[in-house]
Amino acid sequence: MTELEIFFWNWWELALVLLVIELLAPGFFFMWLAASGFVTGCLLLLIPSMSVELQALIFSVLSISAITFWRLYGKKYPVITDHPLLNKRGQQYIGRVFSLYKPIENGEGKIKVDDSIWKVHGQDCDINTKVRVIAARGTVFDVERAE
Repeated sequence: MTELEIFFWNWWELALVLLVIELLAPGFFFMWLAASGFVTGCLLLLIPSMSVELQALIFSVLSISAITFWRLYGKKYPVITDHPLLNKRGQQYIGRVFSLYKPIENGEGKIKVDDSIWKVHGQDCDINTKVRVIAARGTVFDVERAE
């Protein structure tokens, strides 16, 4: 039985594949794995006698360290944007007042917001009653009667 032999360029190939995956599914996860693969390949180029087990250990430690560092960095220095609710559509409507599109019966009804209909939960009200959105839970709004 022959021992598995991995060359430095095999790590670079893995890094390239991981970068392509990062391009297809962005999220800065595969990028750190690719960087770890590239560094592992560079270390193997400098130290050709490195065992496969040690290479795998180096790759694993570098990957976990890089991902952990990036996540901690992201929490410490969050991205500041002028549109914090851009991808949180339901949150954009909290505090706004709408007329009921369908009366709230047994705690459930509907409102029309622009060109879409949203399910609402709240106390029973007649159609066209003005309600204020107080919370958004996924695609359902919690509302209260607007005075």
